Formats: sequence, C-alpha cells, structure tokens
Amino acid sequence: MKRVKAACICQTLHFMLMDNVVGEVDKLAYEMGTSRSNLINQILAEYVRYTTPEMRMRAIFDEMEKLMQGVDSFQIQPQPSDAMLTIRSALRYKYKPTIRYGVELYRGSGNVVGALKVSFRTQSQPLLEMLTAFFELWAKLEGHYRSQLKLPPCQYAIEGGKFIRKFAPEGGKELSDQQLADGMSEYIRMFDSAIKSFFAAGGEEAQALPEMETIYRKYLNGASILM
Repeated sequence: MKRVKAACICQTLHFMLMDNVVGEVDKLAYEMGTSRSNLINQILAEYVRYTTPEMRMRAIFDEMEKLMQGVDSFQIQPQPSDAMLTIRSALRYKYKPTIRYGVELYRGSGNVVGALKVSFRTQSQPLLEMLTAFFELWAKLEGHYRSQLKLPPCQYAIEGGKFIRKFAPEGGKELSDQQLADGMSEYIRMFDSAIKSFFAAGGEEAQALPEMETIYRKYLNGASILM
C-alpha cells in the first residue's frame, strides 16, 4: 500500500512541482549522481518508510567504503551509478598499472546478488597475457577448493584482460546489508592479495601458486560470509 501511495504522489508531483523546485531537485540529483525521478522516489520512500533497492545498494556500499578505507592500498572512486562501487588498488609492477575493482549489485531477489568486475587500464600485451594467466589460474584454484567443500561452482567470465565473478552467498542465504558488505569486502581484499603475490612472483605459476593457495585457505577459514 505504501508503494502505491508513493507511486501516486510521484506521478502527481511530476505535474505539480514548481519550476524552481524542479531546478533544485535536478541540481541535487546531479551532485548525487542520480536522476530526478530516482531522487524524488528516494525522498518519498523515506517519507513512507519504504526501503527501495537503490537505498539498500547505497547502504551496502556505504558499509563497504568504511571497511575498505582502512586498507592503505585501496582508493574508493566516485560512484558511476547507484548500483556500482569502484575501488582502485596500485600494483607494484613496471608501468605502475592500477587494478580497478567494480562491484555491481543486482536489483533482483535471486541467489546471485551481484558481480565483481576486475580490469586494468593498459595497452601492454605482456601485461594482459599475465593477467589472463592469473585469472585462469585463480578460477582453477578457487574451483578446486570450492569443490572440496562441496560448494557450488562460481560463475566466471575472462576476456581481454578482464575478469568477472558473480557473488552468490553460500547456501542461498538471505543476508543483511552488513553481511553482504562484509562478505564482498573480504573477498576483494583476499583477491587483491592473491593477484599481487602472483605478480611479485613474476607471473611464474610454480612459484606463485603456493602463496596464492595460502591466501585462499586463510580466506576460507576466516571469512564471515563465503561469496
């Protein structure tokens, strides 16, 4: 009922708002990186005490920002949308490439809650080849350990030096905002350590794999939520 009322009010406001008010709403929406209709929707939702998907995403990202800001190697970037959080991490390697972690949350209520998108801004072919080698090795390593724990396989996509991994809470559990923020943040911190250990070993699988396995086992043993 509250959602119906909010929708009716929003539709009415579309015709009744004064030009000056519309101008101020547009200005605030621009500063917040959202649209006029979405901002009005959020204001109305707060008024009727209804949590929209966008409000929940914002709450999760706010918690993730707090968790990641305490790590020296991470930089939180301005959000391109309500559904996306971008985090950067410097890699100690020639040309000083930057790792870009994009966390995208989905609006649906299915088991897959979002995705991690890892990319580098580089034109170096040797670096792209090393990245692809790491991503493929990582998918194999993670798949092996998840299989041993009888966890469902992850959904991956690897292409052109980019890596996408879907986030699906263990057992399809319904998680709170804080739990989702904790689970995704823990995974990103662990993944960042693994990729840096791979490059520290010069991309040599035989040398890098033992440390990568140690990092992942530590994550499995200590993570509050497995994603």
